[in-house]
Amino acid sequence: MLRLVIFLASVVLWVHSSRSLSHASDVSAENLSIHGFLQANYDMRVTGQQPSNPQGGDLLFGEERFQLRLGYSKEKFRLFTRTDLFYDHVDNRPGFESREAYAEGTVGSSDLRAGRQILIWGVGDYLFINDIFAKDWGAFFSGRPVEYLRVPQNAAKLDWGTTAVSAEIVAIPFFQEDKLPSRSSFVQFDPFSGVARTTQQPAMEFQNTELAARFYGTTWGFDTALYLYRGFFRMPALQPNSMTAPTLVTETFPRLAVYGASTRGNALGGVVSAEVGFYDSLNDQAGHNPAIPNSSFRYLAGYQQQPWEDFTVGLQYYGELMFHYDAYRATLPSGFPSQDQHRQLMTLRLTQLFWNQTLRVGLFAFYSPTDQDYYLIPEVRYSISDNLWVSATGNVFGGRRTTTFFGQFGANDNLAVTVRYEF
Repeated sequence: MLRLVIFLASVVLWVHSSRSLSHASDVSAENLSIHGFLQANYDMRVTGQQPSNPQGGDLLFGEERFQLRLGYSKEKFRLFTRTDLFYDHVDNRPGFESREAYAEGTVGSSDLRAGRQILIWGVGDYLFINDIFAKDWGAFFSGRPVEYLRVPQNAAKLDWGTTAVSAEIVAIPFFQEDKLPSRSSFVQFDPFSGVARTTQQPAMEFQNTELAARFYGTTWGFDTALYLYRGFFRMPALQPNSMTAPTLVTETFPRLAVYGASTRGNALGGVVSAEVGFYDSLNDQAGHNPAIPNSSFRYLAGYQQQPWEDFTVGLQYYGELMFHYDAYRATLPSGFPSQDQHRQLMTLRLTQLFWNQTLRVGLFAFYSPTDQDYYLIPEVRYSISDNLWVSATGNVFGGRRTTTFFGQFGANDNLAVTVRYEF
């Protein structure tokens, strides 16, 4: 561990000296950018409860991480890479992660980017409708910095624009599922507890390439976008080999198409946003297969305002309306918890800044009136200097039932501490 710390400190010193020398070097060095951070991030469960055969005990997450961001630009061409080196104390091993690595070029009014990249769509705050790209929920629920909620995609992206409308078209040839909380770390509901599992991802074939498009522009002062997507559900659907006495459960990813729209702009003394999406479950449009999610209509409305200086409040209302609900109930296996036809969720964000905006105190809260469960994320973050900050983040779950999305994690309340030095 000491050798790792010494190595990372040496890299930071090398980066600082390289950046200083670049100012005195030739023109090509001016096209090179070097940034990154050193970070320590630890997260402990505080309930005293653990899953069977826990990995890491009450330590849900613990690591030291070094990230290096390198960029090179020349005329209409750019190379960029964001690479993480870390030591994981839960798995007790070092690791390597490529967060981004792409090449980008400009031709006329179009930009083409190919490689590993982070993709972000939609107007929701921690609520995703047309942002159909993979998420890491295990990272989110264990207090990691929010940037790690996003899972990199290996994709090609074309940006094209005019004065009236712009477009973003994405092709994803390699399927990436959502990363769910580990069952060896998180206590959670499992309808097939103790049954062996296997995963069947979409085959790496040309016909399985995911395609997504976003067309956007400004209308009457509102940023408005239309979305199209054809690919797969990213959360696994559970397919047992027998509904009565299963011995094997296969995690599959049914085909999905999404058609949606969003808008955001200044109104009512603040910022108003809205987003809708139709989820077309292509493998079971009639809703007769209980192992495949039904088609649904999803929506959200949001409002954000700053009542006084350095204080911000944000509200959202979100809903999922399931189609063919009668067919879903008729085919639901006996003993399985049922979903509501119209699941609803509300969120509240409160943020107050103190001490010349160096101290941030915030709360993000989810509450579902239909599931009757909640998820609270209190946070305190203090910037010691322009480069160094420290934060403490809580994750508090609860609900009337242990089978709902947030209620199932009630035994996993945790506290995370993060220290980061950026350069």
